[in-house]
Amino acid sequence: MRQSDPVIPEIIGIHLKLGDLQTMALVSVTRLRVRALRFLPAFFYYALLSNSQVKRSPGNLSADFLNDAHWAFWTCTVWKDEPAMRSFMMARPHRSAMPKLLHWCDEAAVVHWIQESEIRPDWNEAWRRLASEGRPSKASHPSAEHLAFRIAPPMRTTEK
Repeated sequence: MRQSDPVIPEIIGIHLKLGDLQTMALVSVTRLRVRALRFLPAFFYYALLSNSQVKRSPGNLSADFLNDAHWAFWTCTVWKDEPAMRSFMMARPHRSAMPKLLHWCDEAAVVHWIQESEIRPDWNEAWRRLASEGRPSKASHPSAEHLAFRIAPPMRTTEK
């Protein structure tokens, strides 16, 4: 950090100087588990729309998706900043899908963190962060794992 950089107000317990933000990126990881086969077609429909949306979203630096075992689905996106991520999240079609997930999913979790690199973390790091620093999202029909916030590691990965 350079001495001449003005101090930015503390956000989420992270103390930064303006020069630090030039290389920082926001990572967002989600894990959703669809609770029944009958919800998969609609889930996939919105997932495809949201996938297309995220790739066109201003401020998105990287996006990856993992279809895991037991109808669990992971996302890992990297953003230039939180406003860019929130803008995507609150725009259609993603915004239209979010309330439906309350009914479709019996497990849902999210974690965000700031990192120095714009490179997407691997799925093991995404799981580690989600399990240790994440929080459950709302689910109308939560599983026992959701209630206990037990996050299974991904059984499938796209890592080389």
